[in-house]
Amino acid sequence: MALSLSYPAYAGDIQVGGDDGTTESDRPGAGSGTDAGADSAKGSIGAHIRINQSTPASSGSTATATSSDANWEPPVCWYEPMYTPEEYEKFIKSAYGGAGEPAASYARKREKQNYHKDDEGLWWQVQFPDDTYDKACPVTTDNWEIWVPPADPQPDPNKVTPEILSELAFNSTKLPTPPVELQPRADRLLVNLGTRVAFKGDLDRVWTTASLDYKGVQLAATTVATPVALKVDAGTADADPQSCTYDLVKGKDGYTADSGDSGCNVTYLRSSGAGTYPFKASITWKVTWTASADPDGPPQQPGLPDGLSTLEQDVTVKEAQAVNRAGS
Repeated sequence: MALSLSYPAYAGDIQVGGDDGTTESDRPGAGSGTDAGADSAKGSIGAHIRINQSTPASSGSTATATSSDANWEPPVCWYEPMYTPEEYEKFIKSAYGGAGEPAASYARKREKQNYHKDDEGLWWQVQFPDDTYDKACPVTTDNWEIWVPPADPQPDPNKVTPEILSELAFNSTKLPTPPVELQPRADRLLVNLGTRVAFKGDLDRVWTTASLDYKGVQLAATTVATPVALKVDAGTADADPQSCTYDLVKGKDGYTADSGDSGCNVTYLRSSGAGTYPFKASITWKVTWTASADPDGPPQQPGLPDGLSTLEQDVTVKEAQAVNRAGS
């Protein structure tokens, strides 16, 4: 069932234009507040949530953070403020003019409520992170929009909150891949020769803010990811040890690690033959969040899972004597 964010989920009954000749871009709330083109470097989610991330200290590649908790999932939907009562009346009449059932019943339901035109508050509408309906969304089709007064006595559990914003920020965070270099090089590793994993750059914390500022509703949350450990995996059981973990230490220019003086250097015990081993380096990031746009604000609960950034590369391991013969 393909849905548009601007309409309740009635498959087959959604009208792109109403009887009044309006189009999607003409309707109140359609695309308003996103300004994606003018602010594409920051990005946006849903209707009015802005994403802003600090520039990573590392000049290397970045990738969207993954969660260390395989069971953690970001929000699949939430309510955002969208319409004043007058805007909502126009939206319903233009979106549902001439619609069949059950969409027509939905429109009559809102008409009987007089769109709350005599009340203080806003209509909030369900939103999705990628503009498509998710079956896991707990919002029902008869409540695609909800009325929210200024003093909300019973907040809907799906109404956007700083906690939900923190989860959206976490899911949008891009983290630097581990700036590591193997010594010897990845194509020149030798059996029984310790492999040194050297940091070729510094890391620092990365913060991401998700904020909402629309029709007087102002909310924000900032996640802060701090690098704490580097883990390397040799990619084969024929290594001693197969994996190592190094603590990252903060210096004057950021966090760094170096395995030069460590007793945990990976030593390959068998040649990779005609193939390679999938060496992997991963950085664990401790993630906290604040209920504001300030990364230095007080950490909030419940906490978020650790984040991970990973670098994978194929390595070639040869027998030492074979290299000697080649060089003789």
